[in-house]
Amino acid sequence: RDVTFLPISALLGDNVVSRSPNLTWFEGPTLLHHLENVYTASDDNRVDARFPVQYVIRPQRAEHHDYRGYAGRVAGGVFRVGDDVMVLPSGLTSTITGIDTPDGPVTEAGPGHAVTLLLADDLSVSRGDMICRPNNRPRQSQSLEAMLCWMDDAAPLQPNRIYSLKHTSKLARAKVTKVLYRLNISTLHREPGIESLSLNEIGRVELHTTTPLFYDDYHVNRITGSFILVDEHSGQTCAAGMLLSPRT
Repeated sequence: RDVTFLPISALLGDNVVSRSPNLTWFEGPTLLHHLENVYTASDDNRVDARFPVQYVIRPQRAEHHDYRGYAGRVAGGVFRVGDDVMVLPSGLTSTITGIDTPDGPVTEAGPGHAVTLLLADDLSVSRGDMICRPNNRPRQSQSLEAMLCWMDDAAPLQPNRIYSLKHTSKLARAKVTKVLYRLNISTLHREPGIESLSLNEIGRVELHTTTPLFYDDYHVNRITGSFILVDEHSGQTCAAGMLLSPRT
């Protein structure tokens, strides 16, 4: 890893935005200059094709009576016209016949691109479904493990309480069945025997959802590997989670 050390004074602002006469011995850049120019590698996953469907487009006009498009944002991989794809959870397969964008049709779309996919077959697809490659599918399960950061200052995590879970474009209901351990952010030690998490606490948990999620580990894909929990009564975002491989 490439580590850079920069001397600053947060209290006095030395070397944060501009050079300081108190740090004449340091000949490197200011913190702001370094942050604006530092190279960061892309974390886009361009291998595992993932397309969470956000909306099914079916115009009610005579000239487009046979148009059926699946709108969303590419979460991983590259989709090209002519590619064979699979729709989850149905497992039905088809071929991409077109890719539409607000600027017109394109032949391929990569991570972050908001597009509409057109398929050769008229499949039953709805919001929350996942389009992927037949030979490269995400994990599928209702029993999950995740690192959870609790964000609700009004109430701690209540195991076995039902929360709304938002994962990509999919909504489900979920409950935390067990807190495996809490991470001590000062020592980075794991603290087992914990039954709940309070504000700003981080822990590894087991969850169970009402419907299967199609996901990747967070370190593989930050979009399909993340989710939030929402209080069903207040609408408050309670937690942010990173999905992990189940322990063996």
